[in-house]
Amino acid sequence: MKKLLFAIMFAAVTATASAQDWPRYLGPTGDSKSPQKNLLREWPAEGPEVLWKVPVGIGYGGPVVQDGKVYLLDRDAEKEVEIMRCMSLKTGEEIWSYSYPSPGSVMFPGSRSVPTLDGKYVYSCGHNGELYCFDIKTGKPVWTKNIFKDYGGGRFPVWAVSQIPLVYGDMVYVLAQTTDVGVVAFNKFTGEEVWKSPALGETSYASPTVVNISGEDHICMVISSTDPIMNRGAEMKKGCVVGFDPKTGKKLWSYDEWMCIISCAPVTEAGDNKLLIVGGYDRGATMIQVDKAADGTYAVKELFTTVEFGDQTKPALLHDGHFYAQYGTNSRRDGLCCMDMEGNIKWKTKRAPSFDKGSMILADGLILATNGANTLFLIEPSAEAFKPISQVDILAEESSAGPGQMGGRMANGNWAPLALADGKLLVRNHKTMMCLQVAK
Repeated sequence: MKKLLFAIMFAAVTATASAQDWPRYLGPTGDSKSPQKNLLREWPAEGPEVLWKVPVGIGYGGPVVQDGKVYLLDRDAEKEVEIMRCMSLKTGEEIWSYSYPSPGSVMFPGSRSVPTLDGKYVYSCGHNGELYCFDIKTGKPVWTKNIFKDYGGGRFPVWAVSQIPLVYGDMVYVLAQTTDVGVVAFNKFTGEEVWKSPALGETSYASPTVVNISGEDHICMVISSTDPIMNRGAEMKKGCVVGFDPKTGKKLWSYDEWMCIISCAPVTEAGDNKLLIVGGYDRGATMIQVDKAADGTYAVKELFTTVEFGDQTKPALLHDGHFYAQYGTNSRRDGLCCMDMEGNIKWKTKRAPSFDKGSMILADGLILATNGANTLFLIEPSAEAFKPISQVDILAEESSAGPGQMGGRMANGNWAPLALADGKLLVRNHKTMMCLQVAK
């Protein structure tokens, strides 16, 4: 009974927040979907109205929104500091900020996480594993940990710690990914450790997520296989997808045949205990099914694997029995792709138009999508063909290469996740975050 009441309360809080907020990565329900209504069905040539713009540092971290305020974990790559920023959704004016030292740099420097809002707190995880809980009114830290150093360290991730804290119930979950420790659960109010798992394998840039298996919530984690390019000479190991009991950290099930060298995306729930895993770097996508037996054990079955569909940085978006993803990797330019539940590819845009590591939100029956570079699209989802309604080059062509930053297609990349709240869409690149009015 207590578990049922907790689930009802959790669902009620989530539903209330989702009415106008974007409180976490992938939105209020964690699946890139928004309850926003009255979306503009077509844009003028110049695109949606730009309400405001603010300068930001180089980075890939996206914003979140609650009660008319925007939160962004920014990074000054030259000064090697990170800044939690709180801004007005209406004007972009900064309300408060808090900065802390975060030394070091990696290829493609800059912010690489999304904050998580929960009630009166905002949680963030930085470049070196700096996990913070901030009071959203004062902007002051309530507690802080370092999920990498505090748990033994080891080989530092090639592209730094790229984690998004997951808040579920009274706990916050992160992947320490050190030599000895995998997932760690902290009390969200105090920062006290509740449980930790043994190391799960190689580095991962995917973040913990919640999946429902046979009516029970599990903490799910995607772990990369060995990267033979960045870790020459390392033992070749397969990656895995693992499910944990949220309260105890007990490992409940594992799929151990995942072969993606740089996993960035959490899984997409597909109903009936099915989970779609996507990745670039030669893997594509795999659908698995996790079922609970009468004796309480779990069995994992691979339903299909395809190299014709994937996404290097975001999970696939599921709508009306079809998946949508941006499949751009070092070796493929398949663009925006559509796939059905059985793994059959319905269409690909390839390079006409090109989509590469952008972000997508489903709202009011339409898809808002960035293409990873300068363009914002309004798209009618369809299994028949790619059906764009409007598009605009909203992000100015400008090189923003910084320390250690590669040029070319990376110079103006807008890989950061989008956020949609109160009819306003937040988009950023390596220099600017802007707010667009996309609903009436």
